[in-house]
Amino acid sequence: MRIGVPKEIKVNEYRVGMTQASVREVVHHGHEVVVETDAGHAIGLSDDDYRAAGARIVESAAEVFETAEMIVKVKEPQLSECALLREDQILFTYLHLAPDPEQAKALMASGCVAIAYETVTDTHGGLPLLAPMSEVAGRMSIQAGAHCLEMEQGGRGQLLGGVPGVPAAKVVVIGGGVAGTNAARMAMGLEAHVTVIDINLDRLYQLDMQFGAKLNTIFSTVDAIEEHVLSADLVVGAVLVPGAAAPTLVTREMVTAMKRGSVLVDISIDQGGCFATSKATTHTDPTYIVDDVVHYCVANMPGAVARTSTFALNNATLPFIVAIGDKGYRGALADDPHLLAGLNVHRGQLTHEAVAKALGEQFHKAADVIAV
Repeated sequence: MRIGVPKEIKVNEYRVGMTQASVREVVHHGHEVVVETDAGHAIGLSDDDYRAAGARIVESAAEVFETAEMIVKVKEPQLSECALLREDQILFTYLHLAPDPEQAKALMASGCVAIAYETVTDTHGGLPLLAPMSEVAGRMSIQAGAHCLEMEQGGRGQLLGGVPGVPAAKVVVIGGGVAGTNAARMAMGLEAHVTVIDINLDRLYQLDMQFGAKLNTIFSTVDAIEEHVLSADLVVGAVLVPGAAAPTLVTREMVTAMKRGSVLVDISIDQGGCFATSKATTHTDPTYIVDDVVHYCVANMPGAVARTSTFALNNATLPFIVAIGDKGYRGALADDPHLLAGLNVHRGQLTHEAVAKALGEQFHKAADVIAV
């Protein structure tokens, strides 16, 4: 199979779909790789590195899309990239379609086969291709939140860990999954007072066993969210419903009632956000203020640490890239129900139930469409 790796064009996105090590691995399996020039330049991966691994370098994204049978990316295709896709071409990347009807319609119109990293599952019920970026985003959320608490950023001028004789900040993490756990871990490391709120009692039990008295775990109710958000200095939204739009758990009224200069960091923004006042921002202009509350809602947080993120993501995606190359997409999807869960769009049809429901479109069962 001929696999194409275009340069990412989303604002402030420096990750790349395949490292030179990944390229060498798929070439070892007998496949071809076409890489757009300078695709990995920003993170220290040169065209010569890719050539040495066996890739062919081309001058434009258009050449990559025209040549490749499968496109491997990081972020969702921009509309200009969707226009380059063709019928039966495989797209393997993050999609986050639930809050993005324009992209969904463009992918459907192209006739491509779009497999989303964020809905591929594993035997433990996890999301193995989302997990590495959730780890990064969770850890970054505390760095970003701590910075936003500084006076010059509009914050209340509070140090997360305090100092002897001065109380530490109160950090509330909504969602105890991979992102939330990593956020809590970083906040505890900075000696903040940390509370995790989640609806899953088993998960709360696991967190309690893992962190003990250093972490406060609370069962999620409207009342509990309101109580802890209003007293917080930093709130991290780390809620995920696979494939679906994130639920709005912090209302506008709660935001209005929060302390002046407190901070909201919305990791869920890729799926629409879990704060009523959330809107996607970029690394160039990452924050805005609503009712004296600083909002950090960057939609590609891991892109700020693009080298770490690229290598972490490739560790997870490479086995699936190899499987699709070796078996073709139909064979790979038929053999692996967890990869099949990643199929979101197939030749004009939506094949992930939560995505279809969020977009108000007809759902087609993935197993049925690939069998035709």
